[in-house]
Amino acid sequence: MEIGKVIKELREERNLTQQQLASALNVDKSTIAKYETGDRLPNIEMSVKLALFFNVTTDYLFGIEK
Repeated sequence: MEIGKVIKELREERNLTQQQLASALNVDKSTIAKYETGDRLPNIEMSVKLALFFNVTTDYLFGIEK
């Protein structure tokens, strides 16, 4: 599974809007939207922030671990 789909799935499971997630990570809503559509990939630092926020591993985010 693509990282964007994983991010969207995790966000929706927690009933968060893109804006809420963006605010929690201190980025623009458009950044989250681009991650979810695959137009942009998170860098290493943001990947770690996302993993910590969602309490998953970076391997899970990138579809390496189920």
